[in-house]
Amino acid sequence: MKQNLSRRPAASWRTWSFTLLCAALTACGGPVESEASDEASPEVATREDGLANVRLRLMAANLTSGTGQDYNPGHGIRIFQGTDADVVMIQEFNYLTDSAADLRTFVNTAFGTGFSYYREAGAQIPNGIISRYPIIAAGEWDDTQVSNRDFSWARIDIPGPKDLWAVSVHLLTTGSSVRNTEATNLVRFINTNVPAGDFLVIGGDFNTGSRSEACFSTFSQVVSTASPYPADRNGNTNTNAGRNSPYDHVLVDSDLRAYQTSVVMGSSTFANGLVVDTRVYSPLSDISPALSGDSGASGMQHMGVIKDFIIPGDGTSPSASVTVLSPNGGESWTGGSARTISWTSSGISNVKVEYSLNGSTWSSVTASTGASSGSVAWTVPGSASTNAWVRVSDASNAAINDLSNGAFSITTGGGGGTGQVFINEVLLNEPGSDVTGEFVELVNTGTAAVDLSGWSVSDSASVRHTFASGTSVAAGKAVVVFGGAAGIPSGTVGAVAASTGTLGLSNSGDTVTLKNASGTAVDTATLASSLAGTDGVSANRSPDASASGSFTLHTSVSGTSSSPGKRASGLAF
Repeated sequence: MKQNLSRRPAASWRTWSFTLLCAALTACGGPVESEASDEASPEVATREDGLANVRLRLMAANLTSGTGQDYNPGHGIRIFQGTDADVVMIQEFNYLTDSAADLRTFVNTAFGTGFSYYREAGAQIPNGIISRYPIIAAGEWDDTQVSNRDFSWARIDIPGPKDLWAVSVHLLTTGSSVRNTEATNLVRFINTNVPAGDFLVIGGDFNTGSRSEACFSTFSQVVSTASPYPADRNGNTNTNAGRNSPYDHVLVDSDLRAYQTSVVMGSSTFANGLVVDTRVYSPLSDISPALSGDSGASGMQHMGVIKDFIIPGDGTSPSASVTVLSPNGGESWTGGSARTISWTSSGISNVKVEYSLNGSTWSSVTASTGASSGSVAWTVPGSASTNAWVRVSDASNAAINDLSNGAFSITTGGGGGTGQVFINEVLLNEPGSDVTGEFVELVNTGTAAVDLSGWSVSDSASVRHTFASGTSVAAGKAVVVFGGAAGIPSGTVGAVAASTGTLGLSNSGDTVTLKNASGTAVDTATLASSLAGTDGVSANRSPDASASGSFTLHTSVSGTSSSPGKRASGLAF
C-alpha cells in the first residue's frame, strides 16, 4: 500500500490515523503490529516519564546472516537484544515464513512484547520500522530505482510534544548516481509529507562507498550529514562486512540533532554514537547476550549503527519558547572577531548559550544570562569551520531550546588573528614499561587561540583522545596528551590524559594524526622505528616548534630526552 499524506494538524492524527492504519494496512498485507494493551507496557512505562527528559536510542540495522537474507540464524537477534534500541530502521526484514505470527515472534524475541512494527508489503527484502513507542501511521513510498523494496516510513508517538518520522531505506549497490536519484526522490516525499514541526530520522543501508557521495549532499536538505560519525570500540566508522566502507547511517534533522548525546552501553561511553561490531567490542558483557562472533557470522550483512538523544518529555511547557535570530545560517564570521548572538524568547527567565563547530560537540558561551536581554557578546573561536551552529536554551530546562536554522562558517583570516596547531613532539617509547608516560604535544604558533573542542588525536589503529568541550590552546602555547593521568609529570602545563585511557603508540614506529572537530586532518606525523628505539626519548620537530620541521630524536635537538609542555630547550612556551 502506498500512501501520500497531506499535511494535517498534529492533534488530528491521534483521532483517526491509528484506526485507519489498522484496517487499511492489514488489508494490504503491511500491518502495524503490537501486542500491547491499552495500558503502557513495562518497556514503555520505564522510558516515558511525562515530567522528565527521555533517552531515545535510534538504530539502523541490516543484520541478517546466513544465505537467506533473513534473521533466522539468530546472530542479529542477539545484537538487537544486547543493544536495546527504542526505534530500529531495519532492512531485509524476513523471518521464517514471514507470516504475521512469525514476524510477531521475531519482534517479541529481539525487542519485546510491547514493541510495534511496520513492514512493507510485497517486497523480497522489505524495509521496516520497529518501535518501543506507538506507531500512529505508517506506509511506503515508491523507490523507482529498485523492484524488491521501497522506502518504509512510520510516524511514532515518542514522549514529548513532537512525533518522530522514521524512514527505513536500502539504497542500490548499482552506483552513486543511482543512489543520488533515490535520495532526490526520498527528499521530495519527505518535503511533501513530513510536518516541519516533527522530528525526522532516515536510517538504514545506504550502500555508500564514501561519505563524499552526492546523495549525502541531497539528504542534507532534510537531515544533518555532518561529522563526527559513530565508531566502534577501535574508532572505525565504517560499517560494511569488510569494515572499509560507510554503508549504514542514522541521519536526523537539525531539531533532533540538537538533542544528541553519548551512547552509553553498560560501562562504556561512545561520544559520537556506536558502530556495533561484536568482534572488537569490550567488555562484551555490556551487550549481552551478543556473542563475540555474531558480527562476523557467515553471511552477516553489516554492522548496526546507534545514536542516542535526550528529548523533552511530555511535561514540557508549551508556553515557553526561544528562537535564535543570529547567527541563523549562511553567515561567514572571522575567528577572533567580536560578534553578537541574538534571540527572542517567551516564558523564560534565563538562557544558556552554546556553540558547536561540527553540529554535535557543544561549548558554552554562557551558562546563564537574562533571557530578556535578547543578546550576548561573543568572541568567535579561532578554529575554521563550515559547519558551525549556535544553540540557545532555557537555563533551567534544556528541553526548551532553538538552533540556528542552518550552519554558518568561521574563517581564520582577518584582524582576529589565525591559529596554527600542529604536532610538535611525540614520545612513542615510554620510560621503562609505564605506557601512561607516552605523550603527544601540540603547539599553537598562530596569533589566535584555537578551540579544540571535539578535536581528536589518533594513531595508526584508532582514535585515542577526543578533546572535551571548552578545551582551547592559546596562541604561542602547547597542550600535551598523555597515555594516562599517572604518567603526567608534576607541573606539566596544559596536560590531559587520553580520553580512551591509552595512546597505544608503537615502539616500532607509528603514525599520529590530529583532526579538527569536523573530522578533517590538521596534521599528521609519520614516525619511523628509528625515532622509537630508546626508552623515554621522544621525537621532536627540528627546528623546535616549526610546523615544517622534520622529526628527529629529542637528544639531537637539545641534549635532553624529552620536554612535554615546554620548548625543547626547557623554557616555557
